[in-house]
Amino acid sequence: RKLEAYIHPWVSYLILPIFAFANAGVSFTHLHLGILMHPITIGIAAGLFFGKPLGIFFASYFAVKTKIAVLPREVNFRLIYGVSILAGIGFTMSFFIGTIAFPTEEYRAMVKTGVFIASILSAILGYYLLKVTLDYRHRKRNTVIHLPSKPHLP
Repeated sequence: RKLEAYIHPWVSYLILPIFAFANAGVSFTHLHLGILMHPITIGIAAGLFFGKPLGIFFASYFAVKTKIAVLPREVNFRLIYGVSILAGIGFTMSFFIGTIAFPTEEYRAMVKTGVFIASILSAILGYYLLKVTLDYRHRKRNTVIHLPSKPHLP
């Protein structure tokens, strides 16, 4: 158990991501600085970071306002928005569609770069929004619950 607890962070945050990238066929050979400002890279990053969360948020908002759905108890639209931001984290389908849509490795490198940028930004902003919203809610009730900054190991 001690060995498992010791290696768990290494496996979760280093070994597993490397394995996932290798299995997804992610290659950094065609990656260079000029790719960052290419319209394809910016478009893919913007679509994942802005478009996907906005689509999810407004679809949820519309469903609740038209009484198609009901918000669960203790859930508000700030939390829905925070979770919808996390939807901008995408690898598998984004890489798959990018591979089909673009014929050359240089374009595929742009897809991968856009996906990475959007995924990193979405993870950071989504975590921050959820943490701030939940901390505010619990401070308001005089009970503070902190989201862990590191995984809790048994």
